[in-house]
Amino acid sequence: MGDLKSPALIYLKGVLFVVLGIASAGILLWKVGDWQIALLLMLSVWAFCRAYYFAFYVIQHYVDPSYKFAGLGSFVAYLWTRSGANSDRPSAN
Repeated sequence: MGDLKSPALIYLKGVLFVVLGIASAGILLWKVGDWQIALLLMLSVWAFCRAYYFAFYVIQHYVDPSYKFAGLGSFVAYLWTRSGANSDRPSAN
């Protein structure tokens, strides 16, 4: 399957993600019916969004401009190779 190139389809995909997120959160909250759960759900969604932003945008633009991501797997591989490269260096102490 090729890359998605149509701007209209890309926007549709984004809208569908939002609809899916709202629907699944709504069903979860309807089944549980607790505002503490709602707050924790919002907090965890926000935290995972920030972690995703960090894994790609922050690392690529502020830490290592040579890093190009292809998904969470490539980020884990990037961290793994960076930690291996850092373990060969002598300590600063």
